[in-house]
Amino acid sequence: MGRYIGPVCRLCRREGLKLFLKGTRCDSPKCAVDRREGVPGMHQFRRGKASEYAIRLREKQKVKRYYGIFERQFRKYFDMASRRPGNTGDALMSLIERRLDNVVTRLGFAVSRANARQMIGHGHILVNGRKVDIPSYLVRPGDVVGVKDREHSRNLAAANLAMDGAPRVPEWLDRTSTEPPEGRVSRLPAAQDIALPVTPQLIVELLSR
Repeated sequence: MGRYIGPVCRLCRREGLKLFLKGTRCDSPKCAVDRREGVPGMHQFRRGKASEYAIRLREKQKVKRYYGIFERQFRKYFDMASRRPGNTGDALMSLIERRLDNVVTRLGFAVSRANARQMIGHGHILVNGRKVDIPSYLVRPGDVVGVKDREHSRNLAAANLAMDGAPRVPEWLDRTSTEPPEGRVSRLPAAQDIALPVTPQLIVELLSR
């Protein structure tokens, strides 16, 4: 019988890539994608060729699972992106990347987006000096995202920042070494700043039907 790896790791195996749903574990030798290649299950059967619709749907599901957002939220971001000038796919990914739970994770204050949503909901995170408890809040250039100046909040962030395997801070964010720690949004995220290997144009084609 194969080793039980849990539903979260099975998602990564099924998609064939790391979704970083378990934080720094995904960069360790314990990652299920690195330990064993192939689809979930004992017999590792081969799947048939995916249809054009299935390929586009998979790209959308990949983004939803990576960022931890629901279908209704995803449609809202797509509607916002489609009203903006320029490439709709790049605008969509930039909008989702600006979510507060993603920014808190990118800055290293949380080990995963689920952990970031918990920290935000419990009031540990400030934006421009004010408590924001909405994980979907969209940051803007010039915003300062920091940890609340109280012992429990500082300890949570310090423990996460000290963990091995923490990803580097992307170029569109600047993290300071102040106490409590802070990060500044220096610019809007661009296509090259997106860590997830995804083809946004396929998502646009799917949702534009």
